[in-house]
Amino acid sequence: MIELDDIDRKAAASLDGYLVRKDLVRTFSRQYPVPTYVVEFLLGRYCASIDPEEIEEGLEIVERQLKSRTVRAGEEELFKARAREEGNVKIIDIITARLDAKTDSYVASLPSLRLTDVRISPEQVQEHERMLTGGFYAEVTLNYDASIAQESKGRPFGISALREIQLSKRNVLGDLAQARQTFSTSEWKDFLLRSIGIEPVDRTARQKDAIMLRMVPFVERNYNLVELGPRGTGKSHLFQQVSPYSHLISGGKATVAKMFVNNSNGQRGLVCQYDVVCFDEVSGISFDQKDGVNIMKGYMESGEFSRGKESIRADGSIVLVGNFEVDVEHQQRIGHLFGPMPPEMKDDTAFMDRIHAFLPGWDVPKINKAILTSHFGLVSDFLSECWSQLRNENRVGLLQGKVYFGGALSGRDANAVNKTASGLLKLLYPTPDDVLDEDIEWAVRIALEARRRVKEQQKRIGAAEFRNTHFSYTMGDDGVEKFVSTPELQNDNSIAGDPLEPGQVWTVGPGGEGEHPGLFRIEVNEGPGSGVRILNKPVPAAFKESIGYAEQNLYARAAQLVGDKDPRHHEFSVQLRAFDAAKTGSKTGVAALVALCTALLKKPIRGGLVIVGEVNLGGSIETLHNPVEMVEIAVEKGATAILMPVACRRQLVELSDDMATKVDIQFYSDARDALLKAISDIS
Repeated sequence: MIELDDIDRKAAASLDGYLVRKDLVRTFSRQYPVPTYVVEFLLGRYCASIDPEEIEEGLEIVERQLKSRTVRAGEEELFKARAREEGNVKIIDIITARLDAKTDSYVASLPSLRLTDVRISPEQVQEHERMLTGGFYAEVTLNYDASIAQESKGRPFGISALREIQLSKRNVLGDLAQARQTFSTSEWKDFLLRSIGIEPVDRTARQKDAIMLRMVPFVERNYNLVELGPRGTGKSHLFQQVSPYSHLISGGKATVAKMFVNNSNGQRGLVCQYDVVCFDEVSGISFDQKDGVNIMKGYMESGEFSRGKESIRADGSIVLVGNFEVDVEHQQRIGHLFGPMPPEMKDDTAFMDRIHAFLPGWDVPKINKAILTSHFGLVSDFLSECWSQLRNENRVGLLQGKVYFGGALSGRDANAVNKTASGLLKLLYPTPDDVLDEDIEWAVRIALEARRRVKEQQKRIGAAEFRNTHFSYTMGDDGVEKFVSTPELQNDNSIAGDPLEPGQVWTVGPGGEGEHPGLFRIEVNEGPGSGVRILNKPVPAAFKESIGYAEQNLYARAAQLVGDKDPRHHEFSVQLRAFDAAKTGSKTGVAALVALCTALLKKPIRGGLVIVGEVNLGGSIETLHNPVEMVEIAVEKGATAILMPVACRRQLVELSDDMATKVDIQFYSDARDALLKAISDIS
C-alpha cells in the first residue's frame, strides 16, 4: 500500500466514491483484453475507497467479473456454449451494429466471440447510435434461442440487454467543482495528471504543461490539435484508454461516410458521435474520396460539413498524432515540423491555419514504469463525464478586459488562442469562480506558444502573409507587453527575433587591451528606491564605468529620454551576461542607457536588435575602432539589425557584401536618437 500524501488526503476527503488507485488499474489492464476505462469502470464501482480492506474485497469482485465476462483468445466457443446451455451469458465487449437491408433488421457484432450476426432491437440501436459508427464497450447480456437456430439462416444469438460502460450519473460537475476548492492550482494540476495515470513528482513544468494541453480537446468543442514527437510518449493512450467519449482511428484509410455522414442511409459519422476523434499514426492516413481532406478542412474551420443538400453541424474535436523519425532540430533543418503529415496536408497552409495548437510532443516524457503513478486519481468514467459536460461551457469571458493580444495575431490566431486558453482554464476551474490572474496568464502563454508553433511552420513554407510571428499579450490596461516564443527556435546563446523583456538589450563590446569583441546581454530590473546596483560579483571595472556614464546621462537628460518619470526615485538592478570569452563589458554605455530607459518606460526594444557604442559623461558618443568586426559578430549570433554611432558609417565600406545583405545597419547621432530607433517598431 502506498503512503498517502496531501493530494491523496484532500481527494479522499472531497471525492469519496470517485477515486481509484491507479496501480490497481494497470494490474488488471495487463491481464484482460479491455481498455483502461473499462477496468476503472468496475474498480470505480467496487473499489472507490481508500480503506485497504474495502479495496481488497472490491478487487476480488472485479477480478471475478473480469475473469467471467471477458473473452480471451481461444475461449470463444466456451462462452457460446454457456449461452446455449444456460440460456444467456454476460460478457464485456465492444459492440458495433449495422443495418441488414435484406432482412430490414439490425445486426450486431461482438468481436471477442467472432459473432457478426447477433439479433438486436431497433430500440437498442436508436438508444445507442454510437454502435453504428465505431462501437463502444458495454456489458452485454447475450441470449441463445434454440428454436431460431433450427430455422434456415436463423440468428440464434440475440442481445437482451446492454449497458454502456460509462458513468450513469449525469450531474457530476458540481461534485468536481466543490472538490476543486480544497486544492491549490499546482495540487490540482498534479491530481489531474495522476487521474490519467502520470506521476507528477519529478516532472518539469514544461512536461506538465504539455500533458495538460493534451487534455484540452476533451473539454473544448471543435478543437483541432496536432501532436508530433518521439515514439513511446503515450500519444494515443489518452484518446484510446481513458475516455469512452473519444475514438481512435489507427493509420490507414478513413472513409468520409464513417467520419462525417453516410449518404446512403443518412447515418451521422464519428465527429457527431464522439467528443474527440483522434487519428493515430497520421502520416499513413488517407481518405477514400478525393474531397475527403477538403471536407475535413471545412469541418475544422466551421464545425459544419455538407453532404448532398443538407448542412450538418457537429462538435467533435479533431486530434492528429504522429511520430518524428528524426529529432526536432534536424526536422527544422530539413523542412518544417508538419513534415510527418500526409502529403495532402503537410504543405497546405490553409489546412495548418485550422490547427488551433501544435503540442510539442518532444516535451512529453517517455512512458515507463517510473513515470506511472501508484497514487489515487479520479475514476476515468467520472473524469470523462465531467470533461464532456465542460464542453458546454466557455471560459473566454475570463480573458476579456484582462488580456489584450499584440498586433501580430490575426483573427484566426486570436480565436485559436482563446479556445486553447478556455480549455486549459476549464481543466483548472470546473466552475469559473475566483480564477486567479496568474492562472489566466499561464493558460494564455501556453495557448500563444502552441498557436505560434503553427504560424512558424507556415512562415517556413514561404507564405508572405505569415511572416509576422512575434506573438505578444498585455495583462491589464497598463501592463507590460510580453512576447511568447517557441523554445525549439530559441538558443540562449544567440539573438532571437522576438523582443526581449523591457530592460533587456543585446550589445557587442568592442574589446581592447588583450580582449576580443564579444556578445553581451544587459538586463535591468526597476523598483522603488534610488541608485543603480550591479549584481555581478565581482563587478567588471570596465562595465562599472560604462554603467556610471549611462546613469549620469539618464539623470541629466531624463526629460528627453523618459519624459515625466523621475529616475532618481527608482532603484535599478543591473546584470551583465557574457556569451563569449569577453567578460569586461567595456564600452557598452549606450546599450546600458537604453536598458535603463526601457526598464523605466516598461517598453521592450525591437527583436533581433543589437545596440553598440559608448556614451561619455557629457553625452557625446565615442567612435568605435572596429565596427566591421562587431557587425560580423552580431550577424554570427543571429542579429537581424544593429544600431551603431553614425561616425562608423565610413568604416563600414570594408564590410563584405554577404554580411551587408544579412543585417539592417542603422545609425544614431545621440542617446535619445538610439532609444527612439530601438523602440520605434514596438506598438
